[in-house]
Amino acid sequence: MRTAYSVETVRAAERELMARLPEGALMQRAAAGLAAACAEVLGRVYGSRVVLLVGSGDNGGDALYAGARLARRGAGVRAVLLTPGRAHAGGLAALRRAGGSVVSDAGGAVELVEQADLVVDGIVGIGGKGGLRENAVPLAEAARRGRGVVVAVDLPSGVDADTGEVRGAAVRADVTVTFGAYKPGLLIDPAREYAGVVRFVGIGLETVGVRAPEVEALQHADVARLLPVPGAESDKYRRGVVGVAAGSARYPGAAVLAVGGALRGGAGAVRYVGPAGGAVLARYPETLVSERGPARAGRVQAWVVGPGAGDDAATVGEVLAADVPVLIDADGLRLAEVGAVRARGLRGVPTLMTPHAGEAAALLGVEREEVESGRLAAVRELAARYEAAVLLKGSTTVVAEAGGGGAVRVNPTGTPWLATAGSGDVLSGLGGSLLAAGLSAVDAGSVAAYLHGLAGRFAAEGAPVAAEDVAGRIVEAWRSVVGARG
Repeated sequence: MRTAYSVETVRAAERELMARLPEGALMQRAAAGLAAACAEVLGRVYGSRVVLLVGSGDNGGDALYAGARLARRGAGVRAVLLTPGRAHAGGLAALRRAGGSVVSDAGGAVELVEQADLVVDGIVGIGGKGGLRENAVPLAEAARRGRGVVVAVDLPSGVDADTGEVRGAAVRADVTVTFGAYKPGLLIDPAREYAGVVRFVGIGLETVGVRAPEVEALQHADVARLLPVPGAESDKYRRGVVGVAAGSARYPGAAVLAVGGALRGGAGAVRYVGPAGGAVLARYPETLVSERGPARAGRVQAWVVGPGAGDDAATVGEVLAADVPVLIDADGLRLAEVGAVRARGLRGVPTLMTPHAGEAAALLGVEREEVESGRLAAVRELAARYEAAVLLKGSTTVVAEAGGGGAVRVNPTGTPWLATAGSGDVLSGLGGSLLAAGLSAVDAGSVAAYLHGLAGRFAAEGAPVAAEDVAGRIVEAWRSVVGARG
């Protein structure tokens, strides 16, 4: 499990560690890791041109000490001080002793940045809020259009470490070297896009692990432990039956795709209820089709409702009245009454909602851009408002537990090619099947997103895919995860 911690938590752990170490030792550890990462990026340090963008905080000190290490290895290192009177004195002295120099001409600094082999962003630390200040913007722009690799210290300057928001100009890094603990902004868009490749450097913050993380991301081993595995005495009913109430005369394909995802999600059987039974059976003859409505379709351990449902509010209401876990997607999100969903949560019946940003914005009564720029806040607010687990789809898919508390799960898999019609229907069926197989709402959503993202990667391989292609690769994704477990 990869975990990310708030700035407050990281700062507390740093203070505890610094109290046990000689003065300056923690910064030296960070600088050593930063210098090693920079040397690896450069390949050949001797003779390379390195420019440090140095702010007034500890990040500037990290950059200066790392620059001194590179200078001692033969790099030509020049530091641009954005607040000359407040630069880290020890780091600045170390750089000068190693042969580095300071640039005082702002106009010349831009040209140096453009021509550098490596630019180190040490402008703002993890406590920074809002975008870059005006004097830093030309340097960030020069770094972006320049020839060199941009390495950010701990986190790209101008992005919010706690939320992943980017409110103004920010540095776009090729590599981010983060110290001691991951920060939420490194895992969540839009900030994640600015971070590039994230390299972790341990500096001894053991105490951070005893605190609650803000964000966590499953890895292969975590998913493998959660996947349902049939026992010797299992039959299709003991493995779980998932009901799918989806599709309409206008959107029969949504039913087919949801059933396709459900059949590959670990449950023993899939029941379909709705007007697209013929289309479903033509594609998946193993499906148990009923025309009697959800309440009389037969026993299920979970329901999926909403994909392609049109305006069928009655079916959505009937599913929400069931005392089994329910996944609500697409039209179902619009048709589900807040009170009915909350009532399920308050009596302990799991519900998982799976909106994309536009649907989430409509449910929250805000603009889509607000959801996309503040994904953590949006998913927590929805989970609190509906007393339901929420999977917010998008460039970073995030999953919050009912009520909005606890760590938010961030999905690390996927590909932009998954932004295709019907892909969400496949995800819904897959998540519903995992619910029926016995996973909690948060685990079902997290595992479904993980497998769906892997399947999308396998299907795409750099080229466009259709939703059915993604459904067809779920089994391969499942095998890859289990194989990693050994």
